Parts: sequence; structure tokens; C-alpha cells
Amino acid sequence: MTRPKTVAVPPAVQPPLRDIKSLRRDDLERLFKEWGEPKFRVDQLLDWLYARRISSWEAMTNLPQSLRTRLALEFTLHTPLLVTRQGAPDQTQKFLWRLADNALIESVLIPANPALYGEPSDRHTLCVSTQVGCAYGCKFCASGLAGWKRNLEPNEIVEQVLATERWHTAENLKSEISNLKPQIANSTSSSPPFPPAERLVSNLVIMGMGEPLANYASLMRALCLLNASWGVGIGARKITVSTSGLAPQIRQLADEPWQFRLAVSLHGVTDAVRSSLMPINRKYPLGDLLDACDYYVRKKGRMISLEYVLIAGVNDHLDHSRRLADLARRLHARVNLIPYNPVTGLSWERPTEAVQEAFLNILKAGKITATLRREKGLDIDAACGQLRLRTEQEVLPGPENPAPEKFS
Repeated sequence: MTRPKTVAVPPAVQPPLRDIKSLRRDDLERLFKEWGEPKFRVDQLLDWLYARRISSWEAMTNLPQSLRTRLALEFTLHTPLLVTRQGAPDQTQKFLWRLADNALIESVLIPANPALYGEPSDRHTLCVSTQVGCAYGCKFCASGLAGWKRNLEPNEIVEQVLATERWHTAENLKSEISNLKPQIANSTSSSPPFPPAERLVSNLVIMGMGEPLANYASLMRALCLLNASWGVGIGARKITVSTSGLAPQIRQLADEPWQFRLAVSLHGVTDAVRSSLMPINRKYPLGDLLDACDYYVRKKGRMISLEYVLIAGVNDHLDHSRRLADLARRLHARVNLIPYNPVTGLSWERPTEAVQEAFLNILKAGKITATLRREKGLDIDAACGQLRLRTEQEVLPGPENPAPEKFS
């Protein structure tokens, strides 16, 4: 009698752990209630995550060891590693972060600039990425040159802010932190040893790598965490969401309860010019885009921004400026003119300063609120995606070439 063959049963695949910084306060309250934990433990956890920006479970010393162990088994607490940083004389800082799967993303810290988005100075704006690469293929942009790889998770969007602030704290308080280490090591107190750190980032622009509205669900969850008083605490009106022109999602954003600002990357005032620069215009041409923007303005009652990269010989004609003035007047929008930032491998050029000023003057003559942004960080690969692209073409840090240590 032949015995039946034994069939090996593969082990069950465990779903990947979710990062704790993708959960909202109500998610945590429900979870802790299920676990039989008192509600005040949620406040303690959120304080560690967002006020003190701690990146290890063991540092959360006023949480019981049993709770810390359970959190560590259920959730990850990933912190991006700083691969490289470039600083410009104007204090602009560009960060290249390596995520848990070795993907690279960029963030840019922009110092106070009263001409940017109509806000007063004395602030730091962080430009945040929402995708690894970009699938939308704008012809002048470096973000999509290496293709699209994936969407960022909510925690990966939030962590760009927290990691930038950890870097700032480490840079400015190295001696103080060094002096605190023996006190922390010898402390027997159950009170938190790390005081809440002062917030560095006061404004956010969601216009780094990727198309933010193409990662809508993760973006909205991340912005909830970044805006909430129990989270990072950045006011909704200090958060600008940029889009290349996804008309349905603009309408969806208009229906959200938050008062986020909207910036539309226009870059062309006719369908012919815009389609030649931005393939998305073939799916959502100017008529559809403008109708969606009209809807946003009616729902929110807020001025939007039109981003317009000036490219020599392509969209910098004075007739283009007159048409741009008409569009801005229709939408009651301000215009941000951005002289093209050169990208390695692309042949576009920025217009002369005389052409830039003439373009601006026509807008102002038409009573349009317009600024000509003196692009920051020209000497630090500041064009979005350029630092990532160059780094990937060189040696990607790995186990044999570790990135610099993370800031805790």
C-alpha cells in the first residue's frame, strides 16, 4: 500500500506591522480601550511621538513596560535615516532620507521668505514628498526621471517633519544633549526625561516628490496628524497642498472640513502649451481644471495659488502673461512665478531676468497679486527629485555603506 505523499504547508504569511504614526487619536483610544489601558495612556503616547519626537519604545519611560512590549509587538516605529544633506548660503537645507525599504525621498527646509505664499516671515517652511518618484511625467521635473515606485504611507509623510526637527535639535543642542545623557542614564524617576522640544517647522508645502492628490487617502490621514493639536499642531491654513491638476481630487479636497490651502501647478495658459509640458493636461484639460478650481474657491472661500515655472522660449511670452492674468482674475488667485531651476539631463533653460521682470509687470498691471520667487538653493540640487536621482545613480547606501545615524 502506497502511503500518501506529505505535502508541506507553507507558513502563514504575517501581514506587515503598521507604523504607530499612521494612527489617529481615535484609533488609539479604541485600541487602548480593547487592551484595558486607561485613556490617559493615549495622551502619554502622543506626547512621546509628536511633542518629544522620541523614536524608540524603551524611551517612553512613563508607559508601563508591559504596554511598551505590546506596542512593539503590534506596531513599528520607523524613523528615516539621513543619507545626505545639502545646505545653501541662504540657509535652505535639502534632506535625502532613506526609508525602511531603502527607498529615497527628499524634503527641503526653506527659511523665512515674506514673498512665499503671501505669509509673513519669521517661519520655516518644509517642502514634503508624498511618493517615491512620480508617475505624471512633467517634462521639466526631475522627480519622475527615475520613474514611480510607490506611494508613501501616512507615517512616512509625517516623519519628514519629525525627522527634520530631530536633526535641528541635534545640530543646535549637541552639548546640552551630551550633558543630559548621564542624567538620563542614572535617572530613577518615572517622569519623562526628554522635555518637549520647540517646533521648528511652522508651515508645510506638500509639493515635494510625487503628485500629492494621487496618494489622497494617505495624504489626508497624514495631514490630520500634522494638523491636530495632539499631533504636530501645524495650522490648516499654514499647510499648502499642491497638485499638477487632478480635477476630481481638487473637488474632493474642497469637500473636506479642513481649511488647507491649494496651489495648482499651471505652467501653461493654453492646452497646447500645457499638454506639451504636463501629460496630465490631456486627461484633465484647462477647462476641466479651471471648473474644479472654481468649485474649490466657492466651497472654501479662499484664494488659491497658481504656480508657474518660467521656461525660456516655452511659456514666457508676454501674451502668456496676459492670459495668465485673465485666469488668475477668474479664480481670484495669486500667482507665484518660479524661474526654471536647471535639472541635470534636461535641456530647458530659465528666461533672462529682464524677461522675468517683464512677465511679472504685466501681471501687476492687471491688478494680479503676483510674486517672482528668487529660487532658493540653486547650488544644492534644489530642483525636486534631483538629489535622489543623482544619489541613485551613484552608490545607494546599504549594509556595507551605512547611512549616517538617525536622530532620536
